Amino acid sequence: MWATLRKQLWQWRGVFIAAPTVAGIVIGLRWAGWLQELELAALDQFFRWRPPEAVDSRIVIVEIDEQDIQKLGNWPPSDQMLAQLLNILKQQQPRAIGLDLYRDLPVEPGHQELVEVFKSTPNLIGIRKVAGDAEGTAVNPPPVLNELGQIGANDLVVDSDGKVRRSLLSLGTPSGEIIPSFSTMLALTYLEAEGITLEEIDADGNQYQLDKAIFTRLNQHDGGYVRTDAGGFQIISNFRNLGQGFQSISFTDVLEGKIPKDWGRDRVILIGITGESVADNFFTPFSRGLVNQAAGVEIHADIVSQMLSAALEGRPLIQVWSEPWEILWIVAWTVVGAILTWGQRYRGGVTARSPVKVVSLIFVGGGLVGGCYWAFLQGWWIPVVPPILGLTGSAIAIIGYVAYNADQMRRIFGRYVTDAVVANLLETPQGLQLGGENRQVTVLFSDLRGFSAISERVSPEMGVKVINHYLQVMTDVVDQYQGVINEFMGDGILVMFGAPIEREDDSQRAIACGIAMQLAMAEINQYNNTLNLPPLEMGIGIHGGEVLAGNIGSQKRAKYTVMGSPVNLASRIESYTVGGQVLISQDLLKQVGSILRVDGELHVHPKGFAEPITVYEIGGIGGTFNLFLPKPAIDFVVLKNKIPIQYIVLTGKHLGQEFCQGTIVKLSANGAEIHTEQPLELLTNLKINLVMGTEKAKGLGDIYAKVVETSVDSPNHFGIRFTGIPPEIAAVLSYLGLAAQDRNP
Repeated sequence: MWATLRKQLWQWRGVFIAAPTVAGIVIGLRWAGWLQELELAALDQFFRWRPPEAVDSRIVIVEIDEQDIQKLGNWPPSDQMLAQLLNILKQQQPRAIGLDLYRDLPVEPGHQELVEVFKSTPNLIGIRKVAGDAEGTAVNPPPVLNELGQIGANDLVVDSDGKVRRSLLSLGTPSGEIIPSFSTMLALTYLEAEGITLEEIDADGNQYQLDKAIFTRLNQHDGGYVRTDAGGFQIISNFRNLGQGFQSISFTDVLEGKIPKDWGRDRVILIGITGESVADNFFTPFSRGLVNQAAGVEIHADIVSQMLSAALEGRPLIQVWSEPWEILWIVAWTVVGAILTWGQRYRGGVTARSPVKVVSLIFVGGGLVGGCYWAFLQGWWIPVVPPILGLTGSAIAIIGYVAYNADQMRRIFGRYVTDAVVANLLETPQGLQLGGENRQVTVLFSDLRGFSAISERVSPEMGVKVINHYLQVMTDVVDQYQGVINEFMGDGILVMFGAPIEREDDSQRAIACGIAMQLAMAEINQYNNTLNLPPLEMGIGIHGGEVLAGNIGSQKRAKYTVMGSPVNLASRIESYTVGGQVLISQDLLKQVGSILRVDGELHVHPKGFAEPITVYEIGGIGGTFNLFLPKPAIDFVVLKNKIPIQYIVLTGKHLGQEFCQGTIVKLSANGAEIHTEQPLELLTNLKINLVMGTEKAKGLGDIYAKVVETSVDSPNHFGIRFTGIPPEIAAVLSYLGLAAQDRNP
């Protein structure tokens, strides 16, 4: 069971890593308040998307616009005019009249007349400004209405972005007095005729019931708010008619008797300023930029409408979830994004942008927004921005994690095959399919000379260190010339030019790469010298032609490689090389042309091929590459005292059965001329031992050499090139060569 669980955990590791991390970040951003503006903007959009509701006929407005101010000739209107207006409105028999004008001081003429109207109008509600008492910026109520208890606070709550989204049902003064809001007083006055009163249903004063409506006090972290000022009894406004307005009539039209009969009967009449010059305007969710501001009297009218609709018709008020539920909501959507992306992480490849991924994320994200909007229509404000961030954030995290793993896979896989092959496997739809295609490819084989002798004399760790340094240097050279290393074969390398990516100058780059690899041997041997190891040499063979290139193998194990006769011939050509040589085929020489420096040619008959061929030793390449190998000066020293040897002919990698005798008659730094009792074929590989008298020299190792020249004038005399020589023997031969040179100045 535990093994199964561990397997499941590993299979879904991306979800377990990404979801908690992203959810924690999103919740942290939300707690810091950095998402509040976005969440409030989303709420505003929901208000603008919502279909318009029928205009509430219970609310009408007497507005004082700019034309009224011009007709009045001054501001504010006199008490006499206001008294006249109120008397006209009283004749309409409204349920409530709201005077949203400050009247704490007399405005003569007609102040006493206005006082008498105040005293005789029990359903008239005046205003005072409560907020700012401590700084002296509050505005006192009309004294008479204050004594009668017909006063409400007209303060509005403005969010940090300057918009009104909350409503006050009541608020406290610095002295501790609780003042109902202007809107609350008007709504309660209207509902009094229905026998409906406000009842406290929570001992702490956090909930009140008004018939069908239950008002719950806003907390500082409700909805999208974070540590907001929740003073007083606030609710989140569920605006009803603010977007399209209420029935209204101008102040002067009322005074001039142009008011329709029964226009205000059984209604709430609000009187307020809408003119721009008085600047009693506010931004709301329906505002766009700096336009579509709402007058204060319109906002109070809408709050009254909200309260009446909630109490009488059960129109929903805006509700919110508790914080634990909101956190769970964010986490859930983060998990959804992680699961959705992780489950489809390899659809279309690790780097491909799968349309299914994009469409599914858009579809799920659209469902999230649509679900939150539907809940909003039912009266619930459910966070939408944090879950959207969680959904997309977890998807991005999973994509980043998969991309990181793909990059790591490239790096790891690239240690076995080159980046070009990795890209072909990972980024093309057919990259992992078995099979191949015919392509023109140039193949380079290289093989190290002398490493076997070194590996026999040093520890395995030192041997690995030496070969790894060699392969690292060669890999850098191959990458520089855009070759593709297909395989490391011990101390040999197979490099492809033209697969999987074909370029016009593949043949030229292959030869230039071979020259550069030989030049890089100086760095290899300098490094070996620091380890007190003898120098190494390398042979390179290059040939090109049409091969089968592709993924070869089975469904469980496959390899990108090249196959065909050109590959085999390139390998055969390499076998004819000695250290420091680059041999190419005649076909390749014809392709590249005159920019090559040809230092020699050799006629050979490769095993497995019907006809002999000519291979060419290349000493350099011109053109844009301009790479040339130094021409070694071969100076043979004639030995007065010939050095006896015995040798065995190597057939492939296998030793012959018969020891043969011979002598070294001439010496050079890298080779010798030997005399044998039996003839040797050109390019024969030999294992040679020095002989003292009739016994094999004890304590000295084996010399490996290749026959590179036959002498026509001297039968059984052959030129050999050392391909592997122990340091001790190299020292002995060097001493003997110097001694002979001194004797033959």
